[in-house]
Amino acid sequence: SALKDSRFPPLTREELPKLFCSVSLLTNFEDASDYLDWEVGIHGIRIEFINEKGVKRTATYLPEVAKEQDWDQIQTIDSLLRKGGFKAPITNDFRKTIKLTR
Repeated sequence: SALKDSRFPPLTREELPKLFCSVSLLTNFEDASDYLDWEVGIHGIRIEFINEKGVKRTATYLPEVAKEQDWDQIQTIDSLLRKGGFKAPITNDFRKTIKLTR
């Protein structure tokens, strides 16, 4: 993603000394009871949903993403839907159709 991820500009030489690396291990996966059955800063989340074209899509955030962005659960879910390519308006009824794994 440092060079070929279209969501980000490529890294420059000047940025290289400022880089650091970390590893997140996601274990003990659990199916959530609904899209709000997880805690910001504690759980990584993976969602599955059917987009506006009827295609199954998925998207994942590591546990630290929502906390670093200072998002609540709804902001995180909505961002994750957009990350997964959902382009239609996001309603509470649509959020209820999401399958969430934490």
